[in-house]
Amino acid sequence: MNRRTFLAASASFLAKPAIGAPSARSAELDVVIIGAGAAGIAAARRIAAARRTCLVVEATNHIGGRCVTDTRTFGTPFDLGAHWIHQPDTNPVAKLSPGQRLEIYPAPASQKVRIGLRYARERELEDFLAAQVRTTRAIDDAARTADAACEQAVPDDLGDWRETVEFVLGPIAYGKDLAELSAVDFAHAAERNADAFCRQGFGALLAACAAGLNVQLSAPATSIDIGRNVVVETPKGRITARTGIITVSTNVLASRIRFISELPHRITAAFNDLSLGSYDHIALQLAGNPLGLDSDDLVFEKSTDTRTAAILGNVSGTSLCLIEVAGSFGRSLSAQGEAAMADFAETWLANLYGNQVKSAIRRVSATRWDSDPYTLGAMSAAVPGGQGARATLAQPLHDAVWFAGDAVHETLWGTVGGAWESGERAAEAVLQRLAGVRQPEAREQRPIRRRRAARRRTEPRDFDRPPRIMGEE
Repeated sequence: MNRRTFLAASASFLAKPAIGAPSARSAELDVVIIGAGAAGIAAARRIAAARRTCLVVEATNHIGGRCVTDTRTFGTPFDLGAHWIHQPDTNPVAKLSPGQRLEIYPAPASQKVRIGLRYARERELEDFLAAQVRTTRAIDDAARTADAACEQAVPDDLGDWRETVEFVLGPIAYGKDLAELSAVDFAHAAERNADAFCRQGFGALLAACAAGLNVQLSAPATSIDIGRNVVVETPKGRITARTGIITVSTNVLASRIRFISELPHRITAAFNDLSLGSYDHIALQLAGNPLGLDSDDLVFEKSTDTRTAAILGNVSGTSLCLIEVAGSFGRSLSAQGEAAMADFAETWLANLYGNQVKSAIRRVSATRWDSDPYTLGAMSAAVPGGQGARATLAQPLHDAVWFAGDAVHETLWGTVGGAWESGERAAEAVLQRLAGVRQPEAREQRPIRRRRAARRRTEPRDFDRPPRIMGEE
């Protein structure tokens, strides 16, 4: 996907951010924030509310980072990144709900499973649910003793449901295969079994939250110098501030931004330990509802290998159908280009619903977040042994710069809500620093044990979805 198609939601109902900045020739700015995604927006709102001077510099030409809505490609809102609003009753972005023309509504509570050209029967759905519950419990139990790969804890007796369960609990939930995912990170993740959507797009909702903020677009940070002041170099000039908040993705931090003073090894190691997984949408505009799905139906395939996907059908009541690819297979498919992604989606759907589906496709568009130079992936998920890196990134650099984003939150990692909360936390720490308050020493985080499997309902026609992100969320 060309970056020119990355647009915030319709300007008809969104106030635009304030473009331009206070003079940056001296340390007139209290705070410079790098990145205008969820964490950057949340931090900027808190700083502005405290009447401190603040500038947000954003590499792309849009607000929202990995949560952005395109309204041009299909003539209807299409979330290019995060789409699911997890736990809407407590989600900080959903609770803001700016603007009367932004509608948040609950996602359906059930899933469907396709087995070849038919849907799974009641007993088969019960087996699928039971396999998910047993696998979740096994990973949680394994996390109590070691931070190994989730894959090592998967029960051996899942039979022909194994590939599907691993896809649902790994790639489609967190963007990584279970072999690449920390068991402790998995066990720490907060419940994500209640979801909602924004009819105008999650990206539209997030962009509305940025109305009035001081944002400079198309200004990627090329270098950061942390000394007496924080100095950020961009193609549009040098920005100097007393403090800084860095919210860009860990993959970008590890490879695209130069720090003038060498970073401590623990910080650079944390970037790699919290690398981004892969998750993309292959969007199909279909004529006549050939899949026979209801609005926002979620469909999985009983797969025999990793070449699989999920379907989110009739998005918000439209003719848009999203084929969700993720993990190592999604990454390799994305690397082949948009044409290969479209070909996979069409062939895969035909195998599940018949060849007549192909004739109903009117338009195709695919995201490729792994190749986006300002993200280089989808959402953060810790590698085996790397979960402790989240606490590392939560600590300031030289009592002047804080990291924020979905990689920093200890339980809502990989979500827009988690990124937002981490941005607010970083802003609070910065405000204390500006007020002359020293930061307390970090305390060791204790594992958060979830009774996730025990809370799952057992009705085969209405069971909770496993946790998932993008999108976050």
